[in-house]
Order: sequence, then structure tokens, then C-alpha cells
Amino acid sequence: MAPKGKPARLRTGKIPIEVLESTVFRMTGARSRDLVAPPRAGLDFAAVRLGSGFVVVSADPITGISEDIGRYAMKVSANDVATSGNRPQFAVSVILLPEGSSVSDVRRVARQMHVSAAESGIAIVGGHTEVTPGLKNPIVVVTVFSFVDRFVTAGDARDGDVILMTKTAGLEGTSELARERRLSGVLPAAVLRKARDLIKQIDVTEEAVVAFHTGKVHAMHDCTEGGVLGAVFEMSLASNLGFRLDETAVPVSWVTRTICRELSVDPLRLIGSGSLLISVPREGQEEVEKVLRKGCRVTPIGEFKKGTRTILMKDGSERVVKEAPEDELWRMLSRSSSRRNRL
Repeated sequence: MAPKGKPARLRTGKIPIEVLESTVFRMTGARSRDLVAPPRAGLDFAAVRLGSGFVVVSADPITGISEDIGRYAMKVSANDVATSGNRPQFAVSVILLPEGSSVSDVRRVARQMHVSAAESGIAIVGGHTEVTPGLKNPIVVVTVFSFVDRFVTAGDARDGDVILMTKTAGLEGTSELARERRLSGVLPAAVLRKARDLIKQIDVTEEAVVAFHTGKVHAMHDCTEGGVLGAVFEMSLASNLGFRLDETAVPVSWVTRTICRELSVDPLRLIGSGSLLISVPREGQEEVEKVLRKGCRVTPIGEFKKGTRTILMKDGSERVVKEAPEDELWRMLSRSSSRRNRL
């Protein structure tokens, strides 16, 4: 607890939901009747009415990495729009570079974004690029938007829906943790290379669009900060529901388990861009799973329900989840930073 009279310090990573609800979500400027999916906890994007259709739009920063930052930034924001069930179409970027950066640094980040956007069929339509005083690491912010006829949000899950998950847990976090210096010489180089290559799986567009087109999907959300547990928690919060998540059902690749075991990291709480959560009624589960399995792994991991939010643990006990978890990657980076500061 903070000393009396002093404001509490915020932890690294996403601002806690209760803080957002008492500050940011109450300060949203002018009201508009055309805003049909306004900002609230757990939603991946906003939706604005435009003629007979809608604009869905999302923005995300990449702050914790420098290698391949342009690709991360484009894919992560594109994923948010894709959870609407639609392909991302356009992007605006902001690139902030530390003092001492070179023209080649600008070219490298811009090319990463260009290649990533081209892969996803996204046109980059503008933005801003600068060298920023006092910045230690590059920051890239990408806003992606699309013109659509219909969509779902992370807040549309229903009581009794099955939670489906694509791919495996902690994809993005595993790729990033594989760059930890302490793992060099501890784990085989082949394992670390395979872990770093998981970055190639972070795009969820295809599975989101394919699932949505079945007409059976109620809600979707990608696993970003807080991992699988954080994404399920946010969906339940946005949908005003509880959940029951089966820890043993969540798929975790052997390379993720290996790295998480070595670093004492929980893969269910590790940032996992590339894994998509899909809320479907039981009568639609088989059809959605069938179309998804043509392109990726899909696994039922729990259900949304009225009441409490719980995890069925490996030992058979149930644990109540009271708040969104701190992401394991941020915890690791904070720990590494603390060690460096003590040297």
C-alpha cells in the first residue's frame, strides 16, 4: 500500500482495469450516436457507424522490444481488427526512435512494417516518424481500420458458450523470452531458434475470418498481455459473465514449456499474440472447429457462464480469478531491469 498522501505506483504493462474505468473510460470527449462499440475494458476495437456499414478501428503500441518491432506493431493492431471477423484494410503508423538513431534504423523499421502490411493486405496511408529526446528504446504505434458490413466484439459472449483457442499459448512471449541472455548456453541453440521463430505465427486474421464466416461465432479476442488467462478474463468482463477455464486443456507447445520452465514463467499468463479465443454456442462448436482445423490447431479450453471466474487446476481444485493477471513478460523484463540497476 502506498504511504498516506502519496498516489500508488502503477506496475509495468497495461493499466489495471479498475484504474481505466475510473479515469480513461470516463474521459472520452464528445458523445456520438454513431459510436456503436465505445471504449470499455476487454474490447479489442471501436466501431463507428458509417452509412449502411461500420468502421472498426484499433491502435496498439509496441514498447518492450526493438528487434522486428515494425512487424510486431503491424500484426498486433491488425489482429485486433481481425477479431471483428473482418480483414484489416488500412493503417496509420507512429515511429518514435531514440536519439542517435540512423537513417538505416528508420529504413529497417519502415521495411518491417511494409512487408508485414503487404502480407496482410493492409495499405499504410500515413503517420509520423521522429527521433524523440529522452527515449531509451524505439516505440511504434500502429492504428489499423477497416470498413465492414457486420462484426462481433469480445463483449458478445453468451452464457453456456464454449471457449475455443487456436494454436498454442504464449507464442509472442516465448519468442521474446528466447532472446534472454541467460538462456544462451543453458538451452540448445536449436530450441532457442525454434522459440524465436514462433513470431511467424502471430497473425490471427485467417482463423478469425474463417470462423466468423460460419455464422456461429458470438465473440472473439486475441491473447495479448496477460496471455490466455488475461484474454479469457477480459472477454468475461466485457460480456458480463463468469468463466470456467480448464488449465490442463490449454495447449502449450513443448518449446514454450521448456523456456517457461527454465525461467519459472506461467505460460497461461504469458503474452500470446497469435492465439485467438472464440466464443461459440455448443451447437456450433463442431462446425467452427472443422473449418479451423483446415488451417490451424483449435482446442476447447473452457466455457463462459454466469457467476464466478474460475480455473480448474491440474490437481483438480478450482481457483477463483479476481483480477486480470500481470503479464509474465513484463514481470521478467522488470526483474531483469532491477538486476541491471543493482549492478
